[in-house]
Order: sequence, then C-alpha cells, then structure tokens
Amino acid sequence: MCMPPATLQSRPSLSPSQIADLRLAASTMTGPQRRAFEAEMTLKYCGGTPLMAEAVCGWGRQTVALGLAERRTGRICLGAQAACSGRKRWEEQHPQAAQALRQLADAPAQQDPTFRTRLTSTRLTAQAAFKALEAQGESEDQWPSPSTMAEVLNRMGFRLRKVVKAKPQKKSKETDAIFDHMKKKMTTPCQQAMSNA
Repeated sequence: MCMPPATLQSRPSLSPSQIADLRLAASTMTGPQRRAFEAEMTLKYCGGTPLMAEAVCGWGRQTVALGLAERRTGRICLGAQAACSGRKRWEEQHPQAAQALRQLADAPAQQDPTFRTRLTSTRLTAQAAFKALEAQGESEDQWPSPSTMAEVLNRMGFRLRKVVKAKPQKKSKETDAIFDHMKKKMTTPCQQAMSNA
C-alpha cells in the first residue's frame, strides 16, 4: 500500500472544537460506516495519512488504513463476528419443510383489504400447520415451535390472524326503541295484574 510519508509538522489547521466534533461523529458510528467516515476525514484534513489522523483525531491508524483501502477498492471487509458467527434461520436449515410451509400458508391467504401492508393474512394456525406437515410426511425433528413458525411465516410475507366469524353490530337508535317498547309491554301487564288483585 503506497501512502505519502507522514510529517507531523504539517498538521491540519483544525480547531480543538472541530476535532472534538469529528471524534464525536465517529463515535456514533460503527463498522464500515465508521471506517468510511474516518477515511474521508483523513483524506480531507490529514492528507490521506493514517498516522496523522491518529495524532490529530485519536483514531486508530490501522482502522483508518483499512477504511482508506475499502474506499480505494470499493470492497467492504467483514469481521469474523459478522462473517462466521450466528445461527442460520430455520428456513435456511430446512428448505424443503419451509417450502411446504409456504405452500400451506399460501392456499388460504388473503390480501389485507386496506392494502396498508404487503403481508397477507392467513387463517392457518400452528396446530393446523403441524397436522398438514405431518400428513405431507415431513419429519417432526424439522418442525419449528409455534412461535418460531409465526416468525418464519412473517419473514415469508404471511401473518397469522384469528378469523373473525361475525362481528356484533353496534347498538343503534332502533335497537334502543325496540328495547324500550319491550320494557313498556313487560311492565304494563304486571301493573294491570297487580291492580286487579
């Protein structure tokens, strides 16, 4: 990597408040975004020298050098944590079972009538899905838990919803009138019977 020689005597003309602002801005970022910011500021104020950026801003010169290399090549370097760790999602571990689950959920799916979301509602419950997967011959060790199944279906674009069979109608003025009329009828014969006795 070819970098210009570092001369600390040719410090940039940044005020202490500007340096503090640069440090604060870099501290709010992480990963590739932070390295890109530090590389950009190093090119702008420190002549592209990581050693000077370390002396002026207090950034690690290896991090700045990596940011400059990423900027030059256009490739983002992933750390070992991001590249090699983490558990695969259930649908990645069991693609055949995930495809069967998608087909099961797709059959009774309905688009939201308001079109506010891209998710489609499905009447499929976890128990019904387990029975259907069992009927298709999927082995039980591949089945997710009900909560995981809901998350998988959400990632696939489905949302488990309870089916509302019938909504009770709101009380209206006619309903009040009917009940008032019924009360009058009920009280009138009772009062007459008591007056006759």
